[in-house]
Amino acid sequence: MDFTHINKNGSIKMVDVSAKSVVKRLAKACSEITLDPATVALLNQGLLKKGDALACARIAGIMAAKNTASLIPLCHALPLEHLSVDFEMHTTGITITAVAQCTAKTGAEMEALTAVSVAALTIYDMCKAVDKNMVIGNVRLLKKQKAQEA
Repeated sequence: MDFTHINKNGSIKMVDVSAKSVVKRLAKACSEITLDPATVALLNQGLLKKGDALACARIAGIMAAKNTASLIPLCHALPLEHLSVDFEMHTTGITITAVAQCTAKTGAEMEALTAVSVAALTIYDMCKAVDKNMVIGNVRLLKKQKAQEA
């Protein structure tokens, strides 16, 4: 089996995308964080002592997506043109969704996945004083789309 990030001699390499066309790309990812219902109520009412956890998590997710290539060693730096982080509240948790868009030679999946992961970690950090049973999970890519050549 051939791996894209490993040379035949076993050394690690960044994938060469120089021959690929520049196209508009979109990636959508999500993660989930399970919380006690009382914690969800505090979030919904804006009563956490640390402040607005969702606003902080949104900014953290956006910042993380912009820095994905600094966090994941062989990931290409991408010129993100759009990144959104949204939250769907449930009785026992939150679904976090991110959409990343760019016009580039490679996709923005890692940026979208990084955004939802860091947003979930931020919610965890801001709620840890009131909820010792939080679980982050189900981080996944929902959509990968490549449009016509730019």
